[in-house]
Amino acid sequence: MNKFSWYDAKTVEEALTQANTTASEALQPGASENTAIFKCGGSDLLDLMKEGLLKPHKIVNIRNITGLDRIAYDRRKGLRIGANATLSQIASESVVKENYLALHQAVAHAATPQIRNIASLGGNLAQRTRCWYFRSIDHKCLRKGGSSCFARNGENEYHAIMENGLCVSVHASSVATALMAFDARVEITGSKGRKKEVPMDKFFVLPEDDLSRESILNSNELITAVIIPPVTANTRSCYIKQGVKASHDWPLADAAVVLELSGTACKNAIVVLGAAAPVPLKSDAASQALSGRLINEETAAAAGEASMQGATPLSKNAYKIPLFKAVVKRAVLGCL
Repeated sequence: MNKFSWYDAKTVEEALTQANTTASEALQPGASENTAIFKCGGSDLLDLMKEGLLKPHKIVNIRNITGLDRIAYDRRKGLRIGANATLSQIASESVVKENYLALHQAVAHAATPQIRNIASLGGNLAQRTRCWYFRSIDHKCLRKGGSSCFARNGENEYHAIMENGLCVSVHASSVATALMAFDARVEITGSKGRKKEVPMDKFFVLPEDDLSRESILNSNELITAVIIPPVTANTRSCYIKQGVKASHDWPLADAAVVLELSGTACKNAIVVLGAAAPVPLKSDAASQALSGRLINEETAAAAGEASMQGATPLSKNAYKIPLFKAVVKRAVLGCL
């Protein structure tokens, strides 16, 4: 790792005046060497530094900004989670488990207890892909300004089976899968305190739109909160993750399902797939297979089938298609 200076920001405004780049911008050809970048928990940033991909001149620590880790719930307004809230902090909140079960399940199964104790929500959403070619300093892939996607014809067993026309990596955040199913919005604060709220499905960027980054964040912006709308008393949800092993592992397939039920009749459904595409992906086809129908084994299986419409597996990951069908089915039935 390179030597760097440290700045301990006390306010969001102070942090924004100190940082001058993002992890995406810093990895592009011609990027300035005089870089200053945000750190909260640091799980992803320090990995990128140890891998030799990032060499920031200055790290701007935002961990100690007062109030940025606050979690507040209002029955009429919904749930607001500060960007610095840790995954373990979110998992321990009773209002999350009682009202947003799929989110509780996602944060409770992310990484390891040690990582959950330090990893922040904002950092989890903004992390870079875990594709091993992207993480290798010896492979200049498309996302790093190169001309090749090495995974397309290489070791691609963990990679995307949908929206994989250019880059075939999958997004690393399983928490985002659950948040998107609840129609969450990302609060982004820019210079002079200007704030905007961006729907989760507009926050992430497909490779076809911009290969250099996975989110819309710019260097003069900071995630300050995630806001989740209130749910009705008849809302049920479930998140299912399937990895290679039960201990810490990246998901091979995961899905979050949120249903508004009347008995076992589904009035409205949202199905989101993780580890299927370069971004967490809403499956409109799976949602339509559930809306207006009774939730049972048959309709749950139909939703699983529908979720894989348009899938284009690579040479080593066709197994993901039946896996996703099973995961979606289990998540749907888990809502009952």
